[in-house]
Amino acid sequence: MPVPTTVNFRDMFPSPSVDAFVRRWANRLARFEPRVQHVEVTIDLPHRHHERGNRFRAQVVVTLPGREIAVSHEPGDDAAHEDVRVAVRDSFRAARRQLEDARRVRAHRAA
Repeated sequence: MPVPTTVNFRDMFPSPSVDAFVRRWANRLARFEPRVQHVEVTIDLPHRHHERGNRFRAQVVVTLPGREIAVSHEPGDDAAHEDVRVAVRDSFRAARRQLEDARRVRAHRAA
C-alpha cells in the first residue's frame, strides 16, 4: 500500500514527473521501514545562478509513530543538484540512513 505523501514545490512550477519520482522514493522508504506513516517533501530552487546553474534543494520529513525525521540536503557547490531528481535521491538516501541509525538504537535499547 502506498505511503501517504505530500509533495510541495516552492519557487518553481509543479512537475507531474517529479511528483511521481518522489512518490516512488517514498514507497521505497516505506518498504524499508514499515512504520512510516507519512512523508512530506518540499522541493525548491533557493538561488537562481545565471552563471553557475540552478541548484535544487529537497527537504524530506518522515513521520513515524512518536517521531519525525527531517532531512534537508543543501546543494552547496555540487553541480549534480542542477538535476532535481539527484537532489531528491540524495535527500531520500540521507533519510534512509537516519532511519537505519534509529533502527540500530531501537534494537540496542531492546537488547
